[in-house]
Amino acid sequence: MDLEKSLLRKVGEAIRRFSMVRDGDRVAVALSGGKDSATLLEILLLLQKRAPIDFSVCAFTVEQGKFLRPIEPLAEYLKRSGVAWTYYRDAPSLRLLEERPDHGCDLCSRYRRRAVYEIAHGLGANVIAFGHTADDFCEALLRNAMFTGRLSALPPVTASRDREYRLIRPLAFVTEDLTRAYAEARGIPVVPCGCSQKTGTVRRSLRDLFATLERDYPHLKENMISAMGNLDPGRMLDPRFLRLDGAKSPELFPIVTEL
Repeated sequence: MDLEKSLLRKVGEAIRRFSMVRDGDRVAVALSGGKDSATLLEILLLLQKRAPIDFSVCAFTVEQGKFLRPIEPLAEYLKRSGVAWTYYRDAPSLRLLEERPDHGCDLCSRYRRRAVYEIAHGLGANVIAFGHTADDFCEALLRNAMFTGRLSALPPVTASRDREYRLIRPLAFVTEDLTRAYAEARGIPVVPCGCSQKTGTVRRSLRDLFATLERDYPHLKENMISAMGNLDPGRMLDPRFLRLDGAKSPELFPIVTEL
């Protein structure tokens, strides 16, 4: 399989379907140090040269004190690639790590979000691209359904609260086996975060569940991603989408006539 061709096709489809990138955009890629965001950066740089619209790409990394390896190899790799990259040591996050080492994910995410917007403003970017993959979308769907009672996943496109930035996830159709293979083939240095190594978490449990199921059902995640774009609200339990008055249902929400 041609990894680059497959990634270009899948990322291009996500960008087209959800209008992620538009003419004149400046896209800042949030590099986490992992394989997914690094792959996203490289594919966006390739698309920048081939797309029929004009947009620019830059990248940044937020240091929150949780990287398990030195950042220098990634910095050298990006320098050789000629990518405009900003490395930002977030002082509030580093203080948090010292003062409250057992802080939860929500607080850390809040600090990171503030830093991301501050960096994007300095870079003159109006679009921020994150490296969430199809795996993350599938995990979010199950996590929300099983632990929050909501049938939802991750949005492919959304906006910051003040509408200043468009937030996009162009790897929505890309599974992690592709990003892993691509990063290895390209020799992209990976700088893992300590959070990714945690055990006993919901995320880890879901990843283990998927790994077990995919031994027998290798296309499980692709089917789940397809399902997220093929809703049938008339077969759910939300009265907002059901015709309970006996009237003929609109085509979008057919009455269920069989068990």
